[in-house]
Amino acid sequence: MARAEAKKTTSDLIIERLLAWGVDTCFGICGDQVNGFFESLRTHPEMRFTHVRHEENAALACVGYAKFTGRPAACVATAGPGAIHLLNSLYDARLDGAPVIAITGLAYHDTVGAHFLQDVPSDRLFEHACMFSERVMGPAHAITATDLAVRSALMNRTPSHLAIPIDVQSWTLEQDTVSDKNVPGHTSTAGQRFEVMPPQEQIAAAAEFLNSCRRVAICAGAGARGAGDELERVAEVLGAYEAPFGESLKPVHAQRLAEAFGKGERASTAMARNLLEEHRVAMSPALQRHQDELRRYL
Repeated sequence: MARAEAKKTTSDLIIERLLAWGVDTCFGICGDQVNGFFESLRTHPEMRFTHVRHEENAALACVGYAKFTGRPAACVATAGPGAIHLLNSLYDARLDGAPVIAITGLAYHDTVGAHFLQDVPSDRLFEHACMFSERVMGPAHAITATDLAVRSALMNRTPSHLAIPIDVQSWTLEQDTVSDKNVPGHTSTAGQRFEVMPPQEQIAAAAEFLNSCRRVAICAGAGARGAGDELERVAEVLGAYEAPFGESLKPVHAQRLAEAFGKGERASTAMARNLLEEHRVAMSPALQRHQDELRRYL
């Protein structure tokens, strides 16, 4: 191992790996239990850092960044209450399908669970909001954990979370013990895009059904991301009314759509009332994953 490489800290390795993945933007606010990570932010100016007034705003900024760029950003907060403040926005990211990398501090590695100041196990606390949530055990673990966090965020379009004890943030590779099971290079920055396609017979059945309808409304959301031109052509063929949810085709959760349109014969907005009264069918590409759930709300 080169001496320069051995001197790199856990935080250095995480930031450099994020940059290798193309994650070059970070929002956050400093705190005493993320000082080691902020020192690495200082020495890596390629990582653009934006200071915010509140941790919740940091994660919300990441959500907005992901929606408008299609790329994940990172947010950082201290341990305990600082980390907890991220949760509200991370749930927003989870429901809206926005890839986010959240990084939080933890108590010293040998005081975790010992009722130390701000000793909140954020790695466990974030498990429901984040598809991937792990505690970084040292610099030897940093690259693997970062690769898996970013890959999960990109493939699942959900938040990922890394929790780093305050002392571990500044550990160097030469201070860490590497097990013989930790094979170098067993993770990489090779992310693969994938698409889920319905069977051809289901597409044909949907087309036949839509062609049989007199009036169709299209509520375009996350399911139409990247398919704006195709959506326009479908609308022209069907003579359909389009109701995009936000300039960036904001994803719509099933319950939210039900609340927007009302239940039964009741409509909660003028637009919803017009759609329900004037259209036979509401076609929603945004809800491909929530069709069964939507039926329970309407």
